[in-house]
Amino acid sequence: MQVAKLNSMGKKSIKDRKRSSKTSIKIKALEGHLSAVGLRFGIIVPRFNSFITERLFQSALDGLLRSGAKQNDIRIVRVPGAFEIPSAARALAETNKYDAIICLGCLLRGDTAHYDVIVNEVTRGIGQSAQETGVPHAFGVLTCDTLEQAIDRAGLKMGNKGFEAALAAIEMANLHSTVGQHEAGNRAGKKKAGQFNPTISRNSARRSSSTRALKSRPVKRR
Repeated sequence: MQVAKLNSMGKKSIKDRKRSSKTSIKIKALEGHLSAVGLRFGIIVPRFNSFITERLFQSALDGLLRSGAKQNDIRIVRVPGAFEIPSAARALAETNKYDAIICLGCLLRGDTAHYDVIVNEVTRGIGQSAQETGVPHAFGVLTCDTLEQAIDRAGLKMGNKGFEAALAAIEMANLHSTVGQHEAGNRAGKKKAGQFNPTISRNSARRSSSTRALKSRPVKRR
């Protein structure tokens, strides 16, 4: 009896899965592809902790060039430290000449609260610049406790965060373009659907006039 119940339960679960797979709705997602051809980028690189930031920068540059970006379409901006990154990123974004901004940097925790203050301000400033200008900003600022952690994330054990930031910037730049084209197509389709159709209006006018003529005819009584 128990075996029969288990078999029946197994058959029911298979049927439920088949039914759910048939009724599931697939919605196409908008995504950005990883091609930097024709795109322009700005890269912010602090001089402070250059031992790390230069490795991040070289990897980010390599990622852009490998993805099809041209050297003339990449603007490199040097700043004193991480605190100046948001200001430089905002200045580049407001020119409307760049499809994405790549923010690189390295912050190491010290013995004072200076680290926490800088981390919060840099993160908030980069996010605010991206939201208010509408230009994608890739976050490639390392926030590490030790120098060893930073080295691991600048090309040793944990990959290179500069390269990852470059890929994120490419994808987001293409996504912004894809979303804009998709919305423009939707607006054009809605506008076309709501346009005045003279053929339909003429036919409806004829039908209404013939209906009025039939109603106006006198009824002959016998």
